[in-house]
Amino acid sequence: MRPPIASLVVLLLVVAALTMIGLDGIHSAGVPQAVSDGEQRIAADTALSTRTAIDAEASTVRRAAKAYPATSTSTPATTLKALTSARKGILGSALLDPKTGKLLAAGGKTVQLAGVDAAKAASGHGAVPPRLVTSDGTRQLLYFAKVTLPAQQDDANQDQNQVNQPDRLWLLVVSEAFPAPTAYGDGRTAEVLDASGTALATASRGTASPASGGLPSAAARAAKGSGTATDASGSLQGSATGNRRTVAGWAQVASTTGPGDTDNLGLVVLTFRTVPATTTAVDYSGFALQAAGALVVLALLFGLALHFFLQRPLLWLYLSAGRLARGATEDGPAAWEELSRPVPVNGIGELSRTGRALESLRRQLLGESGPQEFPVRRGPGYRALAGVGALVMVCWAVPMIFVLNRADAATAVPAPVLAVQQTRTEIASNRVRQSLDQLYADLSDTAASLPGSKRAAQKKVLQRTLADHKQFRSLYLLDSSGGVTLRVGGSPLRTIVHVPDGGGITTVNTSGRIPAIAAYAQVRTVKGRTPAAGVVLFGEIDVKALNSILSRPKLGSVWVTDGNDKVLAANVGYRAFQSLPDSGLSRLARATQGAPGTAGTATSRVLRTSSGPSVDAAAPLAQSGPTTRLGWHVVTAEPAASLQIPAVQAEQRTMLAGILSLTLGLACLGWLYVVVIRPLRSVAVLVERLAAGDRRTVLHPVNHDEVGSVTRSLELVRQALAERDRAARSGHVAEPSPSLRQTTLQR
Repeated sequence: MRPPIASLVVLLLVVAALTMIGLDGIHSAGVPQAVSDGEQRIAADTALSTRTAIDAEASTVRRAAKAYPATSTSTPATTLKALTSARKGILGSALLDPKTGKLLAAGGKTVQLAGVDAAKAASGHGAVPPRLVTSDGTRQLLYFAKVTLPAQQDDANQDQNQVNQPDRLWLLVVSEAFPAPTAYGDGRTAEVLDASGTALATASRGTASPASGGLPSAAARAAKGSGTATDASGSLQGSATGNRRTVAGWAQVASTTGPGDTDNLGLVVLTFRTVPATTTAVDYSGFALQAAGALVVLALLFGLALHFFLQRPLLWLYLSAGRLARGATEDGPAAWEELSRPVPVNGIGELSRTGRALESLRRQLLGESGPQEFPVRRGPGYRALAGVGALVMVCWAVPMIFVLNRADAATAVPAPVLAVQQTRTEIASNRVRQSLDQLYADLSDTAASLPGSKRAAQKKVLQRTLADHKQFRSLYLLDSSGGVTLRVGGSPLRTIVHVPDGGGITTVNTSGRIPAIAAYAQVRTVKGRTPAAGVVLFGEIDVKALNSILSRPKLGSVWVTDGNDKVLAANVGYRAFQSLPDSGLSRLARATQGAPGTAGTATSRVLRTSSGPSVDAAAPLAQSGPTTRLGWHVVTAEPAASLQIPAVQAEQRTMLAGILSLTLGLACLGWLYVVVIRPLRSVAVLVERLAAGDRRTVLHPVNHDEVGSVTRSLELVRQALAERDRAARSGHVAEPSPSLRQTTLQR
């Protein structure tokens, strides 16, 4: 009996303490924490885009060098021209002999080679990472690639007379301007800094932000002090102007999750913008004190009520039943003394009924009265008391769950937080576009290299492309009728058989378990060269590759949808070509569509869901490139509860307090009902039957507690009364059997 009552009081006091601590800890600063965290994540997303751009350029340079069809008669000049003539954006190039470091050929502007150890760079087995150099007062990136050429032979029969010479190795060095970052969101400035905090490239969008002051130096120091354990990022606050304050985020460009081309460059991305500073302080300490105090009062009052109306009367009943059992089973003056004291009638309901029945049994044991019938109609019992307790808990918990501190979807989320979600959605859209554009560009280069080769050589080219691009799951050539003439990789998923013109990105199925997104390019015929095995080269993109680039911290659920708002890729579980999970998201995606012929603009909105406000945004997948005409979108939805927004935090913690109190309170009351109230009701019925003359029903104790002890005592009383009745019917008085008494007591 004591554990459920004590647990009820203690757990409710614990919930009251948690309510006080949780709500009292919600405060608002001049700039909400969610805004600072959002700027930090924008910087991290921008750093990821910068890292991806550098990695992609380095990979492109290496693939071009690897795919170059060098021969033993290739000269440095022709090799360098073949590798760089078709590349735009190259400032200068050079070809070095790694053994001597000698410059073999050069093109464009002079490449700053000071400090470049060609022998050391080419001696390793892995790729040579890019380097950051200064040339003509500007910072540039040097990309490296190893060019392998067959051994040069002076005599055609040399291979028959001498041992084959080893292949030659040249080191290609390409100089390019540092890639400028992209600034997302109106009024935001993005800078790429070196290790000393000097800006290498800057971009801004819309209304220019004020000067960043000491933010670059602070960001460089913070990045340097963060170490290399994780992809470090953080937030900073700059100076205030009136009611606006500069909020900044920084992130390392280096990847610490694995070896990357930007690891040793020491680059840091800094983004900043000005946001309105709130002047109204938010304080929930008063509400926390009132709610916790009310729950403490309810817990103590209910605990006292159970103590005085249930616990103490049941203990008195337990003692009285034991006294009657001893008086019924023992002999001598002590037994008569036990039976001479009346049984007190305490409590309500079942305890009161049991007490009156025990008093009747006492008188029957003394021979003062006979069996006594008790009325069937009874007043409220302990079920009513438990019901009142449950109702009181509901009256405290239900307003906490459904009424108090409810966040208004229209005003709870600050406008800068909504702008952050929209900005990050634009970045995610741009990241998907960059990935698709790069795949299309690489596929176009592959298609351009197919004419002039035999079928076996063309298949080898496709196999090499598939090995270099893990994003492709299948590459195949189509003839003019749409039939597959050459394939490498998995079986095509396409169900739409067509031979498109031009090149770009498209979907080649509209149903099935896996969406089939493909890049395609025309295979041009070249006069005088062997035609390719097909007229169009298709590369089906593994949808898992798209899914993997959608996941970003605190961006929430991300979907890529087609022009009909059907899901093509997502970072959460989905079915191919399903609709977005909420109609509000579909309306948001359609709202991004601009006038006919335009790319559309990003938009965002706070939507109310069953779990609370949700910060949602949508952006067109591309405003340029091969995916522009498709009408695809990127849609994101982040629960506001995961963002540090005071109004939403207060709603969630208030609801949690209500749910905890209601759950724990009802659980303890249910425990009390099962172990005390329900057995007590059964005992009350049995003892009334025994007092009414039922001597045949054996009373079996179910539990080893107070109610079980009362049941055992009543069984002894029943046996004593049964023996007395048998003796009265036989004409003599018989004492209870000692062995029977002993057996009953043991049971």
